[in-house]
Amino acid sequence: MINIKFGYIALAVISVAGCQSVPHSKLTVGSTGLSESPSVDAQVHADRINFKKLKKQENRPIVALVLGSGGARGYAHIGVIQVLEQQGIHPDFIVGTSAGSIVGSIYASGKTANELRDIALNMKAQDVRDVKLDIKGFFDGKKVENYVNQQVNNTPLELLKTPMYVVATELKEGKKVVFNYGNTGQAVRASVSIPSMFVPTKIGTDEYVDGGLVSPVPVDVARDLGADIIIAVDILAQPMHTETSNVWGLFNQNINIMQNHLAREELKHADIVIQPDLREKAHIFDVRGREMTMQAGAEATLNQLNTISIVFSQKHYSTVTPIQQLSVHD
Repeated sequence: MINIKFGYIALAVISVAGCQSVPHSKLTVGSTGLSESPSVDAQVHADRINFKKLKKQENRPIVALVLGSGGARGYAHIGVIQVLEQQGIHPDFIVGTSAGSIVGSIYASGKTANELRDIALNMKAQDVRDVKLDIKGFFDGKKVENYVNQQVNNTPLELLKTPMYVVATELKEGKKVVFNYGNTGQAVRASVSIPSMFVPTKIGTDEYVDGGLVSPVPVDVARDLGADIIIAVDILAQPMHTETSNVWGLFNQNINIMQNHLAREELKHADIVIQPDLREKAHIFDVRGREMTMQAGAEATLNQLNTISIVFSQKHYSTVTPIQQLSVHD
């Protein structure tokens, strides 16, 4: 049972709201680069980047990539990114929640889609799994934090090559929090911490859990930040395809119904919605399943190329290359 639920959450791995201010020291940078471990907790810094000003300066629309929650289905995000790269589409910023925060942060560090694919296929259970039989959960999440920081070379959120916004839920009041500064792995750890499965992530005096509880596809965050074109990737399990003949199926269905309702409202505000066909249940550590899930993401994006072309044309995005009909294997 633990393996099944771990697969739901950790992706795993390659897979703006307020936050209490946390005292911090600066991250050291020397001749060898960033320090071995980030010294600044994940935080929220208001108006760190003015995208509306950037739009005026560069006379073009601002493009956001929104990567949603969905556990092991998060591998599909890689296929989406692969096709977008083929089309010459690179987002101005990325917003990710839960599984999407993992893929998004690693991509934002400067990795290519092919590098993301290699990371996904080479990830092993021991890289991210840390069982901790605590009264608050089965998994600690520290290995997820360390793994993500390793993949981004310990780069804090504010120094990632592409601006990255990580959505989590403040546990006590259930508030949406958007991290954009400090420890990247810690922010992601908070974003993927499913209550009762993961021990909540403590940052300062507050505890944080899965961002998918409040914003499973965080389109509104992207719009509030100033995006003109929002490409949203919805990988949520669809209730109609969920097994409900046992207690765990019913538990999952409860979550699926609530998350889909929340996502529907936010997706109304997206310009392009990509929804991979992910009916098959793939285990997070099944390599063949990872490949199939990435392929599903690529195929769903290929099917949206005409819509993408129309939207970019309507928004007068002159710097994007003409949409090409490419195979995912090109």
